[in-house]
Amino acid sequence: MLSNGDFVRLSYTAKLEDGKVIDTTDAEIAKKEGIFNENTRYGDIYAVLGEGHILKGLEEDLIGKEVGYKGIAVIPPEKGFGVYDQKKKDTFSITRFKEKPEIGQRIRIGDKIGTVERIIGRRVLVDFNHPFAGKKITFEYEIREKLEKPEDKLKALFVIHTGINVKNITLDFEKAVVEVPADSYLNQLFLIGRYRVVKDAFKLLNLREMSIVERFDREFLKAAEEDKK
Repeated sequence: MLSNGDFVRLSYTAKLEDGKVIDTTDAEIAKKEGIFNENTRYGDIYAVLGEGHILKGLEEDLIGKEVGYKGIAVIPPEKGFGVYDQKKKDTFSITRFKEKPEIGQRIRIGDKIGTVERIIGRRVLVDFNHPFAGKKITFEYEIREKLEKPEDKLKALFVIHTGINVKNITLDFEKAVVEVPADSYLNQLFLIGRYRVVKDAFKLLNLREMSIVERFDREFLKAAEEDKK
């Protein structure tokens, strides 16, 4: 049975109470429901239970289940995207924005992301609650795998924090050498997420040293030159 600290691979589809699909790991379902995003990585996800990689309510529902389990978890707001808070709204002058905002638009102001709720004259009301705050979310999910090998767990951490699938990992006691795609350092998500990978690897896998290596070959350089033309 699954418990905190376990590395798991799972698939899911998340819906609102009215049945509207808001998220899924299945690209075909996303296309059918009109929520497909070509910049999104589809396919099974990884999570370490107890580490907050998935919503708390879903995480709690996984505890005690076994690999192969298929089920439904109904997640209340307080264990999902949060209770709706009327205080998480603010008004800004329209001059604060480089381009004229539109109602429903997702925007970043400082370190916060919000939704334009209303525009009154030259004042813009922005709601900083999560779009699904206050909503009950239903997850239909399947537990596909519990990872056991340290190499697989380390690969999972890279997917969780950077979205990158690494292929070559060498583990020697408490040291790891990880080979990443040659263009990884051009990926902003990778540059930010690699430190989270290292932090979790030291904490969860008891590693003491990790080297992250870019590998270049003639084919990569040839492709890069072709892209420039």
